[in-house]
Amino acid sequence: MKIIYKEGKGEIEEKKSRFIAHVYPVQSEEQAVSYINEVKKKYWDARHNCWAYSIGEKQPALRCSDDGEPSGTAGKPMLEVLTGQELHNVVAVVTRYFGGVLLGTGGLIRAYQAAAKEGIKNSDIAQVCDGITAVITTDYNAYGKLQYICNDNNVDIIDTDFGANVTIKLAAEMSVCDTFEKKLMDTFAGNVALNDKENVKFCRNMAGNIIFL
Repeated sequence: MKIIYKEGKGEIEEKKSRFIAHVYPVQSEEQAVSYINEVKKKYWDARHNCWAYSIGEKQPALRCSDDGEPSGTAGKPMLEVLTGQELHNVVAVVTRYFGGVLLGTGGLIRAYQAAAKEGIKNSDIAQVCDGITAVITTDYNAYGKLQYICNDNNVDIIDTDFGANVTIKLAAEMSVCDTFEKKLMDTFAGNVALNDKENVKFCRNMAGNIIFL
């Protein structure tokens, strides 16, 4: 699934109305509601603070509000943007300052969707992966070859301890684990193995570094 790694803000103007979008990562409905209330407090003088959120993975909690706009013209279109981009654990709030010109149903839908997209565009999005962490202990002679195999199979070395032997902690996406273990077996004739394996979820930030969830 995709998540917001770093929150974003965007703004558009449509017929003198300002639409200010805030997109924020959340882990629960309570956290989403708290964030919505923070935005409402910040923009207390705005006519509308419409919102939508998606919480959870396989069967996410999907909620939205038009906050006084005509039914179905704000919250639902925003929610469709979130689900259309397959985002989870995210809340979007779009604040509208009315510019004096009515936009009509279609105009409102387009404006709220465009504002939500602008907020998402200015956020950092990360893909969440199922994977493992594991530990390998080997001698110094095998260390260089082991580094090469890790790099060649998109396995990340996240910590290395140089003692009497070399102890490496690594992280790998589940999709490459079988191929990686087979390569270790073929290369080192069973003398190098993955120990202390744990199933984990992680994502990568914009720099490509692993963030464990």
